[in-house]
Amino acid sequence: MKCHYLTLVAMLCVCISANSQEITETKFGKGMLNLVAKDSSWSVKFAPRIQFRAMSQWDHDGDSYGKPEQNFLIRRARLKFDGFAYSPKLKYKIELGLSNRDISGANQFTGNAPRYILDAVIMWNFYENFELWAGQTKLPGNVERVVSSANLQLIDRSLLNSRFNIDRDLGIQIRHHANLSESFIIREKFALSQGEGRNIVSGNLGGHQYTGRIEVLPFGEFEGGGDYVQSDLKREKTPKLMLAATYDYNDDAVKTRSNLGSYMFTSTGLYKTDITTIFVDAMFKYDGLSIMAEYANRDADAPIAVEENGLPAMDAEGNPTGDVVLTGNAFNFQAGYLFKNNYEVAGRFTNLSFDPITGSDNSEQYTLGASKYIVGHKLKVQTDINYTSRGGEPDNIEFRIGFDLHF
Repeated sequence: MKCHYLTLVAMLCVCISANSQEITETKFGKGMLNLVAKDSSWSVKFAPRIQFRAMSQWDHDGDSYGKPEQNFLIRRARLKFDGFAYSPKLKYKIELGLSNRDISGANQFTGNAPRYILDAVIMWNFYENFELWAGQTKLPGNVERVVSSANLQLIDRSLLNSRFNIDRDLGIQIRHHANLSESFIIREKFALSQGEGRNIVSGNLGGHQYTGRIEVLPFGEFEGGGDYVQSDLKREKTPKLMLAATYDYNDDAVKTRSNLGSYMFTSTGLYKTDITTIFVDAMFKYDGLSIMAEYANRDADAPIAVEENGLPAMDAEGNPTGDVVLTGNAFNFQAGYLFKNNYEVAGRFTNLSFDPITGSDNSEQYTLGASKYIVGHKLKVQTDINYTSRGGEPDNIEFRIGFDLHF
C-alpha cells in the first residue's frame, strides 16, 4: 500500500507539470520543482534520480576464471525533497528510496515493512555557527560514506565502505564550525543515535551510539562543497585539503557491524557487546586532480556471541549461530584526474584485514575507471573494472558500466 502511495505522488507531480505547461526558469540539475512561498515562509525542491548499472563478473575457481555472470540493475531510484520551513535557519531533507536495494532489509524490528525512508531530518541553525540536526540521516562517519551516491567518481563505493561504514541512524546531531583565520577552518560534529540503523521502530534494543568527528581545512573551503563531492569538477584554482578523524562508540551493540550487519541472537534474546569504530581520512583537490584516502578500524569488547553460560550462542532450534562482530581494519586510496573536455580517469586500491576470529579472508581490490561528465554528476556515463583477491588468491574480475540521471 505504501508503494502505491509513493507511486501516486510521483505520478501526480509529473501530471501537474505536464498539464499546466508552465515554463520554469529552473535548469536541469537544480531540481525538477523549486518553489518558494510568496511570504518566504517555506521552500521546497524536488529532485528525483536514477542510477542504472550493467555488470559482468568472472569468478576464479582455483584454476581459471569461469564464464561471466551478467546482471542489469537499477542500483538507485530515489525521490529527494529539501528546503526550509518558517525560516531559512530551519532546513529539512526527505529522501525516499524505491529500488530493491534501498527498501530491502525488512524484519521484526522495522515492523516487517520496507525501508523506504533514507533521510528524514530537520537542521536548525539555532545560534551563530551551531546547528542542531534531528531525525534520520547519515552519521558523521568516513568521508566516502557521507559523499552522496549521486556524486561518486567510480561506479560505486569501495569495499572499505561496504564492510566498515556506520551509515544512517535515528537521533540528534550537533554541528559547529569555526574560522581560525581567513583560510583555516575547523568543523566539529557530534551525534547521539539509537545504534541499530535506519527505519527501526521497536525502540532501543541495546545501548546508544556516540559519534564524534573533527575536520580541519587548512587552505579554506572547497568550492561548491567539493570536500564531499568526488572528482574535481570545479577545478580548484588553489590546493584544497580536508583532514578528518571520526570516533564511534556503540554501547551494547546488537549487530555484527555496529549499527549494520545482521542481528546477533542467543537462545534467550539478543547478544550485546560494545563496538568501537575509528576512521581517519583525507580529501585533496587541485586543478582537476582529486585524491581521497581512508583508514578504518573496528574493535569489540567481546566479539564472539555467547550464551550467559559462556558457551557459543544458539538459535531457537539449539544450533550454533556463529555470530561474530566483523572486526579488523581497512585502507582505501583513490585518485583521479579530470581533463578539460570533462572526461576523467580514476583508480582505487582497497585493502581489508580482518581479525582471525571473524573467519573472513583478507581481501585486496584494484579498480580502474573512466567517466564522462555531461552535466557534472547530474548526467554522466561511467565504467570501471575491478580485480579482487581473497586470502592472497584470485577471487574475481568485474566489469561495470552505467549512467546517472539526477534532476
